[in-house]
Amino acid sequence: MKKYGIFGGTFNPPHIAHLILAEWVRVVLALDKIIFIPSGNPPLKRKSDVIDTKHRFNMARLCFGNNRNFLIDDIEIKVKSPKSYTIDTLKKLKEKYKNCDFYLIIGTDNFIKFNKWKNPNGILSLCKVVVINRPPYKFEDGPDEYKRKVKRVKVPELDISSTQIRKLLKNGLSIKYLVPEKVESYIYKNNLYKNK
Repeated sequence: MKKYGIFGGTFNPPHIAHLILAEWVRVVLALDKIIFIPSGNPPLKRKSDVIDTKHRFNMARLCFGNNRNFLIDDIEIKVKSPKSYTIDTLKKLKEKYKNCDFYLIIGTDNFIKFNKWKNPNGILSLCKVVVINRPPYKFEDGPDEYKRKVKRVKVPELDISSTQIRKLLKNGLSIKYLVPEKVESYIYKNNLYKNK
């Protein structure tokens, strides 16, 4: 049975912390692959903050596509409904990737809202949920009923976020080394985040 990590996110834009954290979890849990899944329409994010799915998927391919242990899947981007939910994505992944145990990787920022997700118990029945630290959010602030049902993995604390990168771009400041060079070029070529 293969072990695949699932690393979802808006990747708005993807950056070096995503790469470092995914590789860290892959090694610690001895996963065969990490599947990066750019979200379609994330239910708990403001739509005005998220750029077009085409750009986010293209940047994810540029960011993660050079590692043979990483896969990029557009399964959520193809969803036609107004919102995409993790439980539905997991069901589709089970059909697509046979004979795999899935490890859903989420940060503490998402874990503290896990009880608000659609069918959290269903999610736990389909995969193991791996919670990685993401300051300033604390695992202890998460929903009590799920704390013993998830696996915690301590990862390096990197103070890099997509929000921070978007702010730098909006203010005309450098993002060099915060994102891979190909992603940086793509952002400038497509004039992204100037008005976000």
